[in-house]
Amino acid sequence: MLQIKGAKLRGRFCDGISRRSFLRIGGLGLGGLSLAQLLALESAAEQGVSHKSVIMIYLCGGPPHQDMYDIKEDAPREFRGQFASIPTNVPGVRICEQLPLLSKCMDKVTAIRSMVGARDSHYSHQCMTGHHDRNAPAGGWPHFGSAVSHYQGPVQPGIPPFVSLCYTTKHRPYNEPGAGFLGIGNSSFRPTGPSRSDMVLNGVDDRRLGDRRQLLNSFDTFRRAWDSSGKMSGMDVFTERAMGILTSSQLFDALDISKEDQAVRDRYGESDLSKPKGDAAPHAPQNFLIARRLVEAGARVVTVNHSFWDWHGNNFGLAKGELPVFERGVTALVEDLHERGLDRDVTVVVWGEFGRTPKINKNAGRDHWPRVCSALLAGGGMRNGQVIGSTDRLGGEADDRPVTFQEVFATIYHNLGVRLDSDRLFDFRGRPQYLLDPGVQPIAELL
Repeated sequence: MLQIKGAKLRGRFCDGISRRSFLRIGGLGLGGLSLAQLLALESAAEQGVSHKSVIMIYLCGGPPHQDMYDIKEDAPREFRGQFASIPTNVPGVRICEQLPLLSKCMDKVTAIRSMVGARDSHYSHQCMTGHHDRNAPAGGWPHFGSAVSHYQGPVQPGIPPFVSLCYTTKHRPYNEPGAGFLGIGNSSFRPTGPSRSDMVLNGVDDRRLGDRRQLLNSFDTFRRAWDSSGKMSGMDVFTERAMGILTSSQLFDALDISKEDQAVRDRYGESDLSKPKGDAAPHAPQNFLIARRLVEAGARVVTVNHSFWDWHGNNFGLAKGELPVFERGVTALVEDLHERGLDRDVTVVVWGEFGRTPKINKNAGRDHWPRVCSALLAGGGMRNGQVIGSTDRLGGEADDRPVTFQEVFATIYHNLGVRLDSDRLFDFRGRPQYLLDPGVQPIAELL
């Protein structure tokens, strides 16, 4: 954690957290920049810099595909469940009756009904890297946000390229993987996350942050002290990008949703942060709004985790409570992006780690089902307003156009303008690595 010692800053954010609290920064993976580069970037930012970005919403636990986007009304009762389908504003496309708001903006999204390649494991790894964690290269597969940070870096100095709004979950595998073999300098910035360690800028208090020269001197002093201790190796990127955050209020402003009109905040729905759902994340639709503010401000990747979807019992009762909160936040985000002219620049991906069993169990729930699952995509300048793929009559197997997780990542990288062949990557043993398997292409139907 980067802790700035000094007088207490005035002002509090809408959730009661002080500005001083936000200056205790954890998880600073912010890329290497000199002061001259920082100032040049700031000048460019003042002139207006456009960029592509992605917001990924991870639904911890595996949402039931056949009770959301793939209703099986013709299946036997023990498979189809309690929910009927309703028409959407896309002719011929029907989704769950519990998603009426989504049905009215289906022309702005794409539902993939035939995601394949999951594993029966409650973990975010594949949703965040495109790979399973078995037989990983030395250092581990990097989070896709870390890859974007590596290839593209920050848009401007005050905003890190990769921001995680994911809450730390009790079930540890739900938590995001790190930067892997790309190194700590490409880790996420986590305003709600745990810190790595304490780094104190001795001699600089918050009243002196405006003095760029003094700040640079303090960083140099800090660097020399750590160099002499042997701890600085691999940390230059970490500390240099930290300076960009400390010399700008843009990040704090983006995180402060009290700056939004109340009507906009109400549109997304209320977050309930009093306790997490199950062993996962709380209801946090306001984080969808913060994600939009962050990409507007310059973030390239923002990740959000939302609630708990591992419904082995009372599947339909839980769905009646969860789906309205979820769809209100997601539809508000999608419509907000369109209204602000960001729908061509911001890609939205919503998914979980696997699907649920076609047959309802004795506890009125659905169990784990890695053979097929679903995803929802929006924005990115993609050809939305469609459904890709289908499942069989019972919703248990991909029947048409199976789509892999890596195809979704290829689409994300394409939308962001990331050229994966522009820089050779090596793991911690010096072996060459590739973020996607050979031959994987973006989803053609979306381009």
